[in-house]
Amino acid sequence: MTVEQKEFKTAAEPEAERVAAPQRLRVSPPPLAPDAPPPRRRRTLGRPTLVVALLSLAGVAHLTGSSLIVTGGLLLIGLAALVMQILELRKENRLTSLLDENVNRSREEIESLADRMWELQESEEHFHGLIDALGDIVVHRDREGRIVYANRVLSDMLGCKPEALAGRKLLELGIDIGVVPDGAFADGECLSSADVAIRTEAGERWFAWIELSVRDKENNAVSHRAIARDITARKRAETALINARERAESANQAKSRFLATVSHEIRTPMNGIMGMAKLLADTKLMPEQQTYVAAVSTSASALLALIEDLLDYSKIEVGRFDMEPQPVSPRELVENVVELLAPRAYGKGIGLGCHVAPDVPELISADPGRLRQVLLNVVGNAVKFTETGGVLVSVDIHEAMQGHRIRISVADTGPGLQKKDIDRIFDEFEQGDGTSTRQHGGAGLGLAISRRIVEAMGGSIAVEGEPGAGSEFTIFLPVVDAVERQIDSERALAGCRAIIISGNLMEAEGIARTITAHGGLAEIARTVEEAAAASRARGRSYNVVLVDASLERVDGRLLKRLHNAGIKPGEAITLIAPTDRGQLAEYRASGYNTFLARPVRGETLLRVLLAPSTKADRNAEASQGERRQHGTASRSRNILIAEDNEINALLARSALEKAGHTVKVVRNGKAAVEALTAPRSAHLYDIVLMDLHMPVMDGLDAIAHIRKHEEAKGLPAMPILVLSADSQEKTRHGVIAHGATGFLTKPVDPVSMADAVESHSRS
Repeated sequence: MTVEQKEFKTAAEPEAERVAAPQRLRVSPPPLAPDAPPPRRRRTLGRPTLVVALLSLAGVAHLTGSSLIVTGGLLLIGLAALVMQILELRKENRLTSLLDENVNRSREEIESLADRMWELQESEEHFHGLIDALGDIVVHRDREGRIVYANRVLSDMLGCKPEALAGRKLLELGIDIGVVPDGAFADGECLSSADVAIRTEAGERWFAWIELSVRDKENNAVSHRAIARDITARKRAETALINARERAESANQAKSRFLATVSHEIRTPMNGIMGMAKLLADTKLMPEQQTYVAAVSTSASALLALIEDLLDYSKIEVGRFDMEPQPVSPRELVENVVELLAPRAYGKGIGLGCHVAPDVPELISADPGRLRQVLLNVVGNAVKFTETGGVLVSVDIHEAMQGHRIRISVADTGPGLQKKDIDRIFDEFEQGDGTSTRQHGGAGLGLAISRRIVEAMGGSIAVEGEPGAGSEFTIFLPVVDAVERQIDSERALAGCRAIIISGNLMEAEGIARTITAHGGLAEIARTVEEAAAASRARGRSYNVVLVDASLERVDGRLLKRLHNAGIKPGEAITLIAPTDRGQLAEYRASGYNTFLARPVRGETLLRVLLAPSTKADRNAEASQGERRQHGTASRSRNILIAEDNEINALLARSALEKAGHTVKVVRNGKAAVEALTAPRSAHLYDIVLMDLHMPVMDGLDAIAHIRKHEEAKGLPAMPILVLSADSQEKTRHGVIAHGATGFLTKPVDPVSMADAVESHSRS
């Protein structure tokens, strides 16, 4: 297609298309005239005239009779001139043809070059149009950071023409992008990225700026080519998300403060209710009054458990359910929970036993408060739903693909579970019996919270059971930072042949497992007749007999029947419940060597079986048991109590005075500091009970002042027990780290308070 044809086609385009099309730079070849004059020649005598003249002279010479030589010479010269003329004409025609051919070829080459230039111009315009249509900023800068090329997106955003940006720097345009130093791309190139804000007339916009800096190793030329994509929408979404998260965190903090306040405000009056009910139960009451007081205590305990579940569930929902792992003894923790729930089981007439295998580590890393809560929920449920038989808690090591794991099993002889109940029992607000005629209450949160806690510890919890066959809950926990037991007690009871006579088979099973695990032999019998039959069937004599005190009379009738049946053990031990402690003297007089308090702890069982107590030791143990039962102290202490709540102060004072101590009460931390820092007051008190939250000066500030005074005066540290309704482990650790000696959580059992005072007081 020629240039003229291109121009004709452009002129023939519709008017609207020409208006919409961008202005293009047209390249046309220089005009060449088709009939250009030939080049000028030198003026010479025409060869045709010369030939004619010579031929004419030859003719005249011949006619005049000239010699033949002259005539022939003239004729030859004329013929030669004629030949030369013909040759020159042929040469001239050939040159003209070559010139025309070269002219035509040059015209075609110029037209072809114009076509290629036109196509390149159209391609470049099309490419730039595509870049602009994408909406991304494209910038090419030189070594000093001056703009070599910028597309229309940037110029339109800044409100100028693209040509106006050439030679300028981005910083001059308000775009905070510098130049990558040469050292950054020593290998030839460097890719960098950043989020950049650009202020426009429509407001601030954000771009993801990606730049490739390249240096040519041959000529050392440097260029920076960048492309930037608009991420304003993403930035706004991120900002909105950050703001929403901050608002949520603020709301969670407010909820946490609310929960802590609610917990404190609820526990404080509950401490008074439960404590006063306990003190009232120890007074002389008529049977009807004792029933009412027992109902108050039971209702208060149920209400406290419900409040605990609701607060824990609220903490989970607001995301404040944090674990606080620390070294803890699984053996001691499990036995403490079993011992705590034993009175509830004995009150229902069922047994509660515990067995901890010898290979269970001495210490593991776990959150003791949360693990204790799980055990209280699971074991408490087992006791609640079991009406006959008993509950057995077992702890051992389970080999799994994940490695060693601690397995805690809670088996009961309750009503069991149906398959549909197993599938939903760990869901929130679910109960085994959801009908309106259910026998047991509760919010259905205990097991749901327990599952959350166990999973947060990296473990799992499951349940098995069948209707009418009881159920078994199993908790698996990872063994983290374990400290193994230092003593080898697997054969400690070798040679021990024991028979356990008890109607609580689950509890007796726990004792028998403990004896067997340490190398001894143990049998279980419900009556004297079963014991005698087992002895005859196996041909075995027993050197130890353990008798449930609920089957024995104070005169030792059952032990006498055993002797008559041929069972004459060298050691007779009675298993007593807390309500049987008052009959220890009668049991000793009837032939029992010593006693074991139910539920039986494994370490206590080993100690008694390995080293039978002397009579003095037995008397000391009995006296100690009686003191614990009646709440009397071995020595009177002078106690200072700092408590602003009148009911809680009255409760603590009554419980400790009843235990035989002398008590003084102050209303705030400042008064406690003044009482302990006054002259000659260093030896007035043996121990201090300090409430955590008080007016004027709280417990932590008071402890700090007391410790500072002791350090300045060189005085020994005063034992300080902190009383608080905040049951969180971090609170316990915080007060201990602040200088407190111990920590008691409200509501505080009066007997536990008296024990803590005796164990922590100055000797």
